[in-house]
Amino acid sequence: MTGHGLLTGQVALVTGAGGGLGRGIALRLAEEGAAVALHCRTAVTSAAETAARIKESGGEAVVLAGADLTDEDACRGLVAQAAEWGGGRLTALVNNAGVQPVQELPGMTAAEWRAVLDTNVTSVFACTQAAAELMRENGGGSVTHIASVEARLPAPAHAHYCASKAAVVMHARSAALEYGPWGVRVNTVSPGLIDREGLEEDWPEGVTRWRRATATGRLGRPEDIGDACAWLASPLASWVTGHDLVVDGGASARPTW
Repeated sequence: MTGHGLLTGQVALVTGAGGGLGRGIALRLAEEGAAVALHCRTAVTSAAETAARIKESGGEAVVLAGADLTDEDACRGLVAQAAEWGGGRLTALVNNAGVQPVQELPGMTAAEWRAVLDTNVTSVFACTQAAAELMRENGGGSVTHIASVEARLPAPAHAHYCASKAAVVMHARSAALEYGPWGVRVNTVSPGLIDREGLEEDWPEGVTRWRRATATGRLGRPEDIGDACAWLASPLASWVTGHDLVVDGGASARPTW
């Protein structure tokens, strides 16, 4: 594995590791020396391919498939599985699993609202609670939630998503206070627009607007978010907790007038 060994000896769990962003995070943690458990609910083939890449490069990885993270017991079971695989230890958790449906607020049902909040927020609460208990027993650790710039900057037809990500940011700040005495740091990473295969073809006008809005003139890459997660889990961030690290290429620095 390449990297600087920032996470050597660590055992990490990445939820939602079957998607492109989760893949980028898992690969970067592994590159820095962590043994990585990759959670996925249905994207088993993709997660298995990522685990195979890690192993081929000399790292350690396992796929933990099937857990529905809207279920509290499933969250606890997943964390326990990851720790068991890690020899009884879990030092880093990245709460990446989430959904981002597009739906206008007028006409949205309470069930549709709850579906997003349960997936994006309740899973973060339950996985973090279970992981913090394990980390407390083993000298502490790091939890990172993947939030979004939309926690602060709402977008049309994303009301449920924006609200869920704002809740994730505040959960991390609250958890940082309460889990800090246990030696557990809790932070968020808020990505801007991250590139994926077919995005430019599916949403050309949005990609163009984003490039114009950023200081760097490009979309984000999964590894950009992976870099942020690796740093937050490392000893280099040992005095960083309750922080929202915005990784958006400078889009948030753009004046609104």
